[in-house]
Amino acid sequence: MLTARRRVVATAVVLTGSLLLTSCGGSDSGSSDGKTLRLWHYEGPTSAMGIAWKEAIKEFEATHPGVKVEFEEKSFDQIQKTAPMVLNSSDAPDLMEYNKGNATAGLLSKQGLLTDLTDEAAKRGWDKKLSPSVRTTSLYDTNGVMGSGKWYGVPNYAEYTLVYYNKDLFKKYGIAEPKTLDELTAAMDTFVENKVTPLANGGAAYPAQQYLYQLALSKADRAWVDAYQLYKGKTDFHDAAWTHGADTFADWVKKGYFSKSSSGQNEEAAGVSFTSGKAPILFSGSWWYGRFKTDNKFDWGTFRWPDSKLTLGSGGNLWVVPKAAKNKDLAYDFIDITMSKKIQNLLGNSGGVPVAADASAITDPQSKTLIDDFNTLSKNDGLAFYPDWPVPGFYDVLVSGTQKLITGSEKPDDYLSDLQEAYDKGAPKQ
Repeated sequence: MLTARRRVVATAVVLTGSLLLTSCGGSDSGSSDGKTLRLWHYEGPTSAMGIAWKEAIKEFEATHPGVKVEFEEKSFDQIQKTAPMVLNSSDAPDLMEYNKGNATAGLLSKQGLLTDLTDEAAKRGWDKKLSPSVRTTSLYDTNGVMGSGKWYGVPNYAEYTLVYYNKDLFKKYGIAEPKTLDELTAAMDTFVENKVTPLANGGAAYPAQQYLYQLALSKADRAWVDAYQLYKGKTDFHDAAWTHGADTFADWVKKGYFSKSSSGQNEEAAGVSFTSGKAPILFSGSWWYGRFKTDNKFDWGTFRWPDSKLTLGSGGNLWVVPKAAKNKDLAYDFIDITMSKKIQNLLGNSGGVPVAADASAITDPQSKTLIDDFNTLSKNDGLAFYPDWPVPGFYDVLVSGTQKLITGSEKPDDYLSDLQEAYDKGAPKQ
C-alpha cells in the first residue's frame, strides 16, 4: 500500500478491448508442472481486491481445466519483511502481490529476483491498458529506480488516501463535516473534550507515517515530491514541509488526537478501531473502502484531506512474477484475467479503483464517487506516492521514528535527523 507516478494525467477508468487468454505452458516455464499456480496476496476477503481476485481464481480455473490455484493469504508486513529471502529460495510462489516503489519492487528487480515482464506487457496489451501515471511503478531501471526501464510488475487497481469519518459520532457531538484543516482540528478538539480519541492510528505499521507525510505534503509542491521520490534535487528533512509534518504530528500526540497505545498497533488494529465505532476518524487508503462498505454498521463518509493539493496515492500494489517461479505462463494468464473487464468492473463496484474497467458498468454510487475523486486528484497532479518508497529499509526507519514520536521518547528535530541519515545512506549518489 504503501508504498511513484510522473507528472502525467492518470485516468483510473479506461475502456479496454476484449481479453485474450493464452494457453498455459511455453518456453519460459522453467521446471513447470503446468498444473498448479501458487498465488500469494495480502488483501482481506471483504476488500474490493479480495472480492475481485477470488472471482479471478474461479475464472482462471474455469479457463484452465486441470489447473488448480493454491492461494496463500499473507500479511503486508509478512511479505514486506520476508520477500527477498523467500524469492531467493525454491519456495518462491508463481505470482505474488508486492509493494511498489524504489525500496521494494525496485530493490528486488535490482537484485535479480523478479521476472522481466516487458515482452508480456506488450504482447498482452497491459502497457496500453495502464495510464502513464499508473504504470510508473511498473517500470524500473538498472538501479531499481521507478519510472523507466523494464516492466517488473503490473497493478490492476489504483489507490489514494482519504479521510474516513463516522457520521453517527460526528452527529452525536454536533460536528459538521470539516471543509478546512482548522475545522478538522476543531472537530478533533471536540472529541477530546468528550474523552473520545479522534484518530485511528497504527504506529507499528504504515498508518502513523502516512499521517505525518500528509502533514508535510500540505506544505509541499511537486518539485519537493520529485526531489524526495525521484532524486530530482536535494531532500532536506529540516525544511519547512518536513518540519511542519513532524512538529504537528508530535503536537497532535500531546493534544490527545492519537492514543499513546497506538504506538504498538498495526494497520489492522487501526482499521478495526474505526469499524468498531471506537475511533471517529481514520486517514488511510482507498484499499479499505470495500471492507468498510461490508463491515461498518454505522453511517460513514469520506472527504479528501483539507487544504492540501497533494496526497498519498499511486497505481496499486503490483503483481510480480518471481524469477524462481515454476509456472510463469500460468502467472501471466492470471494477471491477464485480473485486467479483464469482468474483473475490473467487479473491483470497481466492490469499492476499489479499477484501472481498466468499463466506466458505464460502475453502478454503485459510492464507488463512482471514490473513482471520480481519484480521477480529479490524478488530473490535478495530486498523487505524491508513499513516504517509505525512496530507499531500501526506509519503511522500518519511519515505523521506528513515528513510534518514538508517539511515545515522546524522541523530539521532532532528532526524528528528522534520523530520517536524513537513513535517506542519504540509501539514496543514489548524485
